[in-house]
Amino acid sequence: MSTISASTQAMRLYDKDARRLYINAAERVRFVAACKQATMPQRSLGLTLLYTGCRISEALALTPRDIQVETRVITYRTLKRRRRNVFREVPIPTELADVLQGYANQTQPDAPLWQHRNRPLNRSTAYRWIKQLMAEADITGVQACPKGLRHGFGIHALNASIPLNLLQKWMGHADMSTTAIYADASGVEERGIAERMW
Repeated sequence: MSTISASTQAMRLYDKDARRLYINAAERVRFVAACKQATMPQRSLGLTLLYTGCRISEALALTPRDIQVETRVITYRTLKRRRRNVFREVPIPTELADVLQGYANQTQPDAPLWQHRNRPLNRSTAYRWIKQLMAEADITGVQACPKGLRHGFGIHALNASIPLNLLQKWMGHADMSTTAIYADASGVEERGIAERMW
């Protein structure tokens, strides 16, 4: 009898045709460069997904109150849990804190952080924004989407020696076995991990 959870079985880093579902280190650098050339709303959303590994729905639920600029932390409501009030704090780099501070000052404290045409940004428009940033960064393939940023965050964190239990917390996984999928990193990412051993 298998002890692998259903969520872990559903989560994977490659599709059925062995195509990578996460952005790699080189794509990450190009994505940051594309974000720096984008409009402030697109830049702030793109960098938030890249630097925190949140789900796109979790990003769209953010309000200015969720951004703690002084301590460089974002508080997310974990939307995939059955219990309603599960929160997690994710540290952010100064670059993202500065971008979000400038952007959040234009929005009411309890209003959604991202607006489009005076309405909360919807998921399909946010998805298009990320796809546009991916195109600007010359990132193509199945990884060129918000989920590719989330998976890329997991791979990048593991490559930076972040402990799995901390990564689990930051990504909002209920089960450690879901987070452990990032230990299956391969190619350049796996070599980077191996080099720390050598």
